[in-house]
Amino acid sequence: MNVRRLIVSLYVLLLTGMGVGVGASILESRAQYRQLKQTELTNRLRLEEATTRLREQEKILARLRTDRDFVEKVIRKRLGYAKPGEIIFRFED
Repeated sequence: MNVRRLIVSLYVLLLTGMGVGVGASILESRAQYRQLKQTELTNRLRLEEATTRLREQEKILARLRTDRDFVEKVIRKRLGYAKPGEIIFRFED
């Protein structure tokens, strides 16, 4: 009877140890899952922002290809060009 009780006790300890190990593994996996979901959300937001910027840049590019007045406005603003006879005044902010 003593040997039987010892074997049962060892099995209980073994199963308890395995249960604790599996439980710890599950908790770690859940933490990793939460972290990956957060990373996914962050990346989705970044993708949405980048897609919005891309659409805006495509619109600007289309206007640059087709609208001469827009091209002139951009050149004047960014490069500081002027038509002959015009004077450009620059003010410090």
